[in-house]
Amino acid sequence: MLPLQANDIADLYCWVDDVVPQKKRGSGKPPVLSNAEVITVLLWCTMTLKQKTLKDVHATLSLYHRADFPRLPKYNSFIDEVHRALPHLFDLLSRSLSFEEAVRIMDSTMLPVCKLHRADRHKTARNKVAFGKNWQGWHFGFKLHISTSLDGRLCALALTGANVYDAQMEHLLLNEYTRLAVGDTLYGARVMRERMWRRYGTIIISPPFPKQKKKIATPWQITLLDQRSKIESVFDYLKEHLHLVSSFPRSMNGYLVHYVRILLSYQIMALSRAF
Repeated sequence: MLPLQANDIADLYCWVDDVVPQKKRGSGKPPVLSNAEVITVLLWCTMTLKQKTLKDVHATLSLYHRADFPRLPKYNSFIDEVHRALPHLFDLLSRSLSFEEAVRIMDSTMLPVCKLHRADRHKTARNKVAFGKNWQGWHFGFKLHISTSLDGRLCALALTGANVYDAQMEHLLLNEYTRLAVGDTLYGARVMRERMWRRYGTIIISPPFPKQKKKIATPWQITLLDQRSKIESVFDYLKEHLHLVSSFPRSMNGYLVHYVRILLSYQIMALSRAF
């Protein structure tokens, strides 16, 4: 993807405005920002400046984009506008997913909401998060399950508590277009493999369990298994460059806005590279 220029914000706005419906005028006070304007500023600040929080986004707009958004409201009103645009962010993300991809890579990653020693005091997403363990140790928060194409485009995703077993989300990460799905050992359970074959006609390819010493793999299966590390690059970019892991949101809607704006920004950049 070529580096974004300052005037590209107008192109981004035109794309969003063509897809997102306009707010209906009611009897109350007219909206300060349109849905398209709100989504544009979220995506622009995420893709170009890698902003961590909505407060950073608002501060940047106030300093550098007053000419583009002369009616920018105060911070609290801006947050209200962002939360009202959340359903349209979801819709844009779902529309942008590469759901017809025939070969997919599956994996999950932990999204902690706080340090472990603060878990008892966490209240923001108390009823939605859970303790979970992976090879890195214990975490308290969410787990993001995704499937991607071989070139890194998002095909499907699911957000659960950290205690959800990876293979239980296979039915959400695959569909009737998927012919081959590659995952780690957890996705190779016999029950789920057979269920995905009956439901979608999908072949699940995964490494054998440590005790399965007599498993045989063909060269093309080994080649696909070698591609599993590509999804780790996706997680690395989401976490280290776009700051997907965060403890700043102060509501469940705040967490959803944070995750969706980053995932949508990544998908737009991935599609740009593809074309």
